[in-house]
Amino acid sequence: MRFRAASADPAGVDRALAYAADGPVAALSAERIREELAGNRLRPEWVWFAEDEDGEVLGRALWWGRADSERPIALDCLQVRESVADPAALAAALLAAGHAAFGTLPLYNVSLPGDWRARPDLVGAVAWRQKAAYGAGLTREIERLRYEWTPAAGTAGPTGRLVFREGTDEEFLDAFARLSAGSLDLHTQNELGSMDAGQLAREDVAFYLDCPGERSWWRLAELPDGTLAGMAIPSATPYHRNVGYLGVVPEQRGRGLIDEVLAEITRFHAAAGAERITATTDTVNTPMAAAFDRAGYEVTEIRLVLEPEA
Repeated sequence: MRFRAASADPAGVDRALAYAADGPVAALSAERIREELAGNRLRPEWVWFAEDEDGEVLGRALWWGRADSERPIALDCLQVRESVADPAALAAALLAAGHAAFGTLPLYNVSLPGDWRARPDLVGAVAWRQKAAYGAGLTREIERLRYEWTPAAGTAGPTGRLVFREGTDEEFLDAFARLSAGSLDLHTQNELGSMDAGQLAREDVAFYLDCPGERSWWRLAELPDGTLAGMAIPSATPYHRNVGYLGVVPEQRGRGLIDEVLAEITRFHAAAGAERITATTDTVNTPMAAAFDRAGYEVTEIRLVLEPEA
């Protein structure tokens, strides 16, 4: 078996486009691959194949990044031919080859319909992908709900319970650190196992500064008397507006203020003409999921995230 990037073969991109986007787990179509290549979010060196001794492609892995990314951020597509007896073993070796070339272990996003556990074909397809990811070092698993808002859902007006204002970098660092305490977000919980709240806050700020959204969009949320209640970080992806980060400080939780913060982000994006706003939250974060439901956001898919341990 041979593993190599599309960049190592003059016909590599054409072979990637010719690979059928079949199987129960959603895969990128040839048209979508062309669009991502044109946007520099997919690159020939991030497209990898598993080939037999005759050069037949038995598996394909597509890693994604932002247009300015030095390394891929996430595995977006993983496929193995049905004829392969042990798809998990082949896929694990394919991922390991890509990881070695990149010098990093990008996470793996598996996009699934909400009823995937009731569909035997999807259960089986997910199982070998999970086994392959674990074998390649992606041993931490998080399941997230992907939400979407459209103008048909409308927006809630301000109630006066919170006041939103711009803030300094130091104020946002402090807010990120305070919001991490008692967070139900699994990524936050996992990261706090290996770093303190201040370090995590610096990483969070750096992450959102690197997103396509603007720093000028960020808002601190305060009670009318000036007491910090939380913050709203409207953001964006390369494709559309995004909720980004939001939260309420521990001492103000349980009062319904998260609805006010989410409404502020939704109003902000809607006022800019957004036709779609996306968001994600862990399936175990039921209070946040309930807030999205109340705000008119709808679940469009379940995202299974496989990533390396911190």
